[in-house]
Amino acid sequence: MKVLIIGGVAAGTKIAAKIKREQPEAEVLILNKGKDISYAGCGLPYYVGGVIQQREELVVNTPEAFMALTGAEVRTGVEATALDRTAKQVTAVELSTGESRVYPYDKLVIAVGASPVVPACDGLELENVFYMRTPDDADALRKKVDEGAIRRAVVVGGGLIGLETAENLADRGVKTTVIDYAPHILSEMLDAEVAEYVENAMASAGIVPFTNVALEGISGIGKVEKVLTSRRPMKADAVVLAMGFRPNTGFLAESGLEMFKGTLLVNRDMQTNDPDIYAAGDCALVTSRITGDRLWSAMGSTANITGRLAARRIAGEASEADYPGALGTGIARLPGVNMARTGLTEAAAKTAGFDVETVVTVTDDKAHYYPGAGSFLTKMVCERNSHRLLGLQVLGPGAVDKMADIAVTAISLGARLEDLQYCDFAYTPPYSTAIHPFAVTVNVLLNKLEGSFETFTPAEYAAGAAADYRLVDCSILPSIPGAPYLDLTKLRGPVEGFGPEEKLLLVCSKGKRAYLVQNRLKAFGYTGTRVLEGGTLFNTGILEQN
Repeated sequence: MKVLIIGGVAAGTKIAAKIKREQPEAEVLILNKGKDISYAGCGLPYYVGGVIQQREELVVNTPEAFMALTGAEVRTGVEATALDRTAKQVTAVELSTGESRVYPYDKLVIAVGASPVVPACDGLELENVFYMRTPDDADALRKKVDEGAIRRAVVVGGGLIGLETAENLADRGVKTTVIDYAPHILSEMLDAEVAEYVENAMASAGIVPFTNVALEGISGIGKVEKVLTSRRPMKADAVVLAMGFRPNTGFLAESGLEMFKGTLLVNRDMQTNDPDIYAAGDCALVTSRITGDRLWSAMGSTANITGRLAARRIAGEASEADYPGALGTGIARLPGVNMARTGLTEAAAKTAGFDVETVVTVTDDKAHYYPGAGSFLTKMVCERNSHRLLGLQVLGPGAVDKMADIAVTAISLGARLEDLQYCDFAYTPPYSTAIHPFAVTVNVLLNKLEGSFETFTPAEYAAGAAADYRLVDCSILPSIPGAPYLDLTKLRGPVEGFGPEEKLLLVCSKGKRAYLVQNRLKAFGYTGTRVLEGGTLFNTGILEQN
């Protein structure tokens, strides 16, 4: 069997290696446009920042090492230009010579990835305009930083790569600004109020994000001097364009393969509409594990998972379960805060037709007395009637991955909140709390669903839902200027000056103490209380507003 694989970064190399393990006699050939294969694209920003010291550390395998390890053949500097499905052959060009050659196949894998979006604006030819897709891109930017040639940089794009690049530039002493056309950074990954928290954390860390701002051009004499935006010109020595990616599928336009916006449509076996052609990685459109809708999951994890399955199918393995879809899981170390998310946001869940309930909690990320303890700020999304977990977003200085990974497992297994309430999560002071922060959030959401925890979410509060409520400070010590203060430890009966039906918004630093005050006030006959979820730690502007 001849297996031809076009593209050799994550999905392509994974498929080649797995096929050769399953069928050592198969002839497997990878054609790759670039000179590097099997490199760590997600590590590029950290190479720029010097966290990864040597370029070679980004390359998992050289072509020579990969061929020796797997038995697959690799040819680099070769670009596919046409596909003839009837003849089952691909035409490709040797970039160094311009020579064209035809490659036959029995099974074809398209794993060509995607390339950075190139904006239609002036100034792209200037020195110090960078992208962030390949080791060469990262190398070029790092060399300029090492030389001291970059003191101010503008990153265009508020996605993961853009924000991680911004953080690493700032760590190198480069004054960095981020602009994004969307209303918020990470607009497709986080709900608006969660993204806003990240934006505030970035600003506190010295990296100011400007949203609702369009790139209009780049100006300078020979090299970058200004970035022209819809808001105002910004001085800069460099521009990093991280505005998203487009699949490298232009050569397939006349092939008859089904695509959506240039992304190949595949079934749960990773087959295209041609049963002898498979696709995986950033050029393929998978499905959502929750909704079954089409989903673009441009992550190395998805590329490897789907690549492994495609390889088994090509090798004749038919017993394995179909690919159930992705959850859009993502994690990043961002300027000022770590972020992880999985499943549906509240906005996406509502768009998909779910009746949802959410909660925002602030919990300890390990025993509060242990050195280095911090907080998790978590937003959990569930289906209101079934209590099925739908999504999670979590921020904090610590190991946010453990919260996301629990949610991934739970969502994948269709778990309800009640299934998670009494899970025996790992506990010891250096790593967690006696009641795990995930379980705490589950319990709080269940309290809310049962009606014992009556609240305003941060989004509701920001929208003015509490405008006619009297704000009451329930913190350990008075902390909200101008607000009446209630000390939980001294609350023994009705409070003078508070009417039993008066609308009272109870606020503390995290939300927990306000909940305890609410419980006690309810026992004393107060019927109009609400707690502000996330307290002043999440709703960072409340102290300035009052």
